[in-house]
Amino acid sequence: MDGNTAGGQVSNGTPVKAGENKKLRLLISDDSRLLRKKLREELEKLDCEVVETSNGKEAIMRDLEEEPDGVILDIVMPEVGGIEALQVIREVSPNVPIVMLSSAGTPQKLMQTLKMGAIDFIQKPYTREQIVKAVAMIRKTREKNLKKAAEAAKKAGEEFPEDEGV
Repeated sequence: MDGNTAGGQVSNGTPVKAGENKKLRLLISDDSRLLRKKLREELEKLDCEVVETSNGKEAIMRDLEEEPDGVILDIVMPEVGGIEALQVIREVSPNVPIVMLSSAGTPQKLMQTLKMGAIDFIQKPYTREQIVKAVAMIRKTREKNLKKAAEAAKKAGEEFPEDEGV
């Protein structure tokens, strides 16, 4: 990287490229402390940085604060459930990839969450392979969204060139 870059970004915050070497920052939300511990260990082995919450209300707040690269949500949680959290997170962070992870995996819930914008639905108990696949999907979706944003910014810059006299 040259002197104009820091942490994979140009000094103005524009991504240098959809860096595959960047650690993914994932928010996981599940009311089971044991599941969060196990999932954290799996994700850290996949070179992910993990932020944990125990309910949907906390997940929404941490999504706003942390701006994670992806979110993994349980459906049945206290205070605010995963479906409601999915809806709110999708409204405030429309491009963040969200994977649902739940034992409440009826075909109706699966279809509902996918229609609401989740990119995958994993039935508990999950396998390591499912987590590996989910992380790959989150990374691919994130990179696609970064590329689209960079193209849109470039196009907007071409349409509205900055005033040279300013």
